[in-house]
Amino acid sequence: MKLYDTEVTSRLLLGTAQYPSPAILQAAIQASGCEVITVSLRRETADGSGAGFWDSLRQCGAHILPNTAGCHSAGEAITTAQMAREVFGTNWIKLEVIGHADTLQPDVFGLVDAAQELCKDGFQVFPYMTEDLVVAERLVEAGCQVLMPWGAPIGSGQGLRNPDGLRAMRAHFPDIPLIVDAGIGRPSDAAQAMELGMDAVLLNTAVAKAGDPVAMAAAMGQAIEAGRLGWQADPMEPRDMAVPSTPILGLAELA
Repeated sequence: MKLYDTEVTSRLLLGTAQYPSPAILQAAIQASGCEVITVSLRRETADGSGAGFWDSLRQCGAHILPNTAGCHSAGEAITTAQMAREVFGTNWIKLEVIGHADTLQPDVFGLVDAAQELCKDGFQVFPYMTEDLVVAERLVEAGCQVLMPWGAPIGSGQGLRNPDGLRAMRAHFPDIPLIVDAGIGRPSDAAQAMELGMDAVLLNTAVAKAGDPVAMAAAMGQAIEAGRLGWQADPMEPRDMAVPSTPILGLAELA
């Protein structure tokens, strides 16, 4: 999978918040096989107070995808992205502009505005968005080469609330990497996303808050591989009626 100018082999992107300890986080990253991890600027400040956390992540060898989590306006997100580029030394930015406090639904208007400015400024933007095709078109026009539609509200674990919408996005944008971001609760949710033709899954809470985060990280990684392989195998379509798997013609007649 190619994300802008970077190729990765793992289709799981993992968040780094809410883990019981840095050691468990590191073990989960390793068990998942992921090559991209997301980090909030609030976990690593410009004055170096988060240096220990940053050093522990650097040891994992994964690509860092800073995010603008908690930003509620385009201006706030742009400023946070610029600070993140200085701290983390990357043009990658997971762009979040939150529009609703309860659902954490993206403010798609502010999202497009921020994406336009950041793309002009040389950022490689990963926008957290709804599955709206019109918004997706605007983000692509702004310069985004990756789209990150949500599966369900952040941290809800509800799975994919609108699989038909995600399926439509896949058909409408066949050549753009689509990464389901937020709402994944179980390995089966991750596998379903991949079976719909998504290119990758980004998740955090489902692993960090599991009883055994390391085991769940491994399960998510395997589910994503299985779902991707299932998509590539061209699965059969559901049928309205039963169809015998053993042909009737040629069966022995027992008197």
